[in-house]
Amino acid sequence: MANEKTNGQLPTIDIKGKDYVLVKDRVLFFNKEYPNGAIQTQRIITEEQWVELFKAVVTPDCDKPERYFTWYSQAKWWEWFINKTAALENAETSAVGRALAMMWIWVIDSIASADEVIKAEWGKKEEKKVEKKEESSEKPWFNEPDLTRLRNNVEYLKKFSNSDDLIKDIEKHYRISKDKKIDIADVWSDVE
Repeated sequence: MANEKTNGQLPTIDIKGKDYVLVKDRVLFFNKEYPNGAIQTQRIITEEQWVELFKAVVTPDCDKPERYFTWYSQAKWWEWFINKTAALENAETSAVGRALAMMWIWVIDSIASADEVIKAEWGKKEEKKVEKKEESSEKPWFNEPDLTRLRNNVEYLKKFSNSDDLIKDIEKHYRISKDKKIDIADVWSDVE
């Protein structure tokens, strides 16, 4: 799907005939070329459940803070492959990549970074898998890594007045064993 090559100073990835630069390479370039610059991110709490939203602000010269570049990005937990375990990181990385692109750092064929295009391609494949799963109406089991993510998402947990409501919300996406329901109730009570 993607072949890496170099284009000037930064490596690019060819995806469907277009060249894209990875966010990590844009960040490395920024840090080298703008030593007095800053990249700041902010996690934004939303009312929407299972959504991570980030704002990134890139300031090329901290002595001139009035010149900055901003972008937002969101990711939904469990929406597709990468977000099953890393929606938080995915949203933050995408926001940074887009903010750097708004500064026009290594934009070749598109403001989108290679990361975003690859994720979009994975997303399309995962959507097809989800459509097939929905046809069979079989949900995945809620497991130990899901429980760990739940423990770490305190803002989400605070939205529920009791553990039964929390379990009902999770059951929209998962099958839950009786043991896991007890674990979920314990997680909820720890936050209470």
